[in-house]
Amino acid sequence: MARAGGGNLPWVEKYRPQALSELVSHREILSTVQRFISEDRLPHLLLYGPPGTGKTSTILACAKQLYREREFGSMVLELNASDDRGIDIVRGPILSFASTRTIFKKGFKLVILDEADAMTQDAQNALRRVIEKFTENTRFCLICNYLSKIIPALQSRCTRFRFGPLTPELMVPRLQHVIQEEGVDVTEDGMKALVTLSSGDMRRALNILQSTTMAFGKVTGENVYTCTGHPLESDIANILDWMLNQDFSTAYHRIMELKTLKGLALQDILTEIHLFVHRVDFPPSVRIQLLIKMADIEYRLAAGTSEKIQLSSLIAAFQCTRDLIVAEA
Repeated sequence: MARAGGGNLPWVEKYRPQALSELVSHREILSTVQRFISEDRLPHLLLYGPPGTGKTSTILACAKQLYREREFGSMVLELNASDDRGIDIVRGPILSFASTRTIFKKGFKLVILDEADAMTQDAQNALRRVIEKFTENTRFCLICNYLSKIIPALQSRCTRFRFGPLTPELMVPRLQHVIQEEGVDVTEDGMKALVTLSSGDMRRALNILQSTTMAFGKVTGENVYTCTGHPLESDIANILDWMLNQDFSTAYHRIMELKTLKGLALQDILTEIHLFVHRVDFPPSVRIQLLIKMADIEYRLAAGTSEKIQLSSLIAAFQCTRDLIVAEA
């Protein structure tokens, strides 16, 4: 549902679900949380999973269900990673909020710690004691992307729920609802590109949809790829063709020209080529060698090395593969 008076809001916020019933995914988690609320037995929660899968929306919808609008400010404390995340914030605002009792109101307060994996080790250790001490009148909800960055002592004090990436079947109806509300012209390949590029992240899908609509007016597959700076399938096919069929210097210069012209990142090219390598019918031993070399290149790119040198390495890997196939034949 669109938020009232949200004319100039980003679509991500404008169409953020306001109630648990409006969330499109993870029905088992939502029904469990709903049962906790209706039976008034909400435990401390730990929601984790990749971005854009509905973690923050879920707990905010819970909070809206638990508290009336006028008591929201006094009963809910929401802290994000953009706020200070050191031990002082736990000993200061969190401690004072959790320790003050609610007069005349029954029920508990709610502390939402979004992006809790950004908290320092000391802050997490301090929070452990606060959670234990004030369980009677405060519930804590920790939200994070990486469970491994939350200390085991905090994990054991919370009921954990994993929010996995959204499936296309869940994303498409929600996107179509936004498209209908906003009157956007979207082609079938445009919708497919949105779902592919967002990789199960609803926030990313809506952001791409909005930026493509504002940039081009019409959302087609090519426009979506151009807007995000992601290489088109035709570009990847050309790059593969050059690497396998041209000599080294020709392939290098042509790929560099294409990269410069379209502003492509080698990381994106590598990801797309990886999918192609699985589809092309290479001999098993050759494919194994190629994938190992590509994995090394990806690792080096992540470490911040020169794209030009890594591109040379990628072309070299494919030319070696070509020579191996010729030798085997």
